[in-house]
Amino acid sequence: MALPVDNNVLACTYAALILHDENLEIETSKINAIIKEAGVEVEGFWPGLFCSTLKKQDINKLLTTISSGGGGGGGGGGGDAAAPAGGDAAPAGGGKKKEPEPEPEEDADMGFSLFD
Repeated sequence: MALPVDNNVLACTYAALILHDENLEIETSKINAIIKEAGVEVEGFWPGLFCSTLKKQDINKLLTTISSGGGGGGGGGGGDAAAPAGGDAAPAGGGKKKEPEPEPEEDADMGFSLFD
């Protein structure tokens, strides 16, 4: 489930990224200046919160490290069911015939062209 993004957080994030991209120190006054120039209003505590948090972080590492978010994607599918005892068991690999996949509709005429 995606969380809603707060405009205060977005404005401070973009300002911090701009400062980092320009190899400037990330300071509250500089974040406030960028936000003011952008014509955005944020609650006063956000720039300071970002500065104090980012001073403890390696921003390059934050930008290049891919996080593994969330939990696993559930268990895998179960194996084939056990064959009943006796000589009538189906051969390994299942007795179902694989149905052919339908042809992609790439060449289908949709009645219009994007390039006409």
